Amino acid sequence: MPRRNEFLALVLDLMAALGVISSRAMFGGHGLYCNGLFIAIVTGDKLYFKADAQSQPRFESAGLQRFQYTARGKPVQLMYYAAPAEVYESPQAMAEWGQLALAAAVRARRPARKKLN
Repeated sequence: MPRRNEFLALVLDLMAALGVISSRAMFGGHGLYCNGLFIAIVTGDKLYFKADAQSQPRFESAGLQRFQYTARGKPVQLMYYAAPAEVYESPQAMAEWGQLALAAAVRARRPARKKLN
């Protein structure tokens, strides 16, 4: 597996077909954004896609593991799932799984508040 910066660069390159992809250092890894929406986490040499109640069954049926970390001695799971191996070999696979994450991010987006006069 490539070094961390090489891995991040590979993922960013493969995700380019989804839209404007950017990354920000966070959580000891990187948060990945597509058109300003948070869609994935890269930690070490692992990529995790955002999921929600609608897309979760697809990730679980593929046997993908949920992102987990330890806080205060207890495991914490987030709604992000490990990317399947084929996304690193196929831009089409990356686009397919990335679209699932982007759709979950769009559904999670809060509507803008209306200004009161």
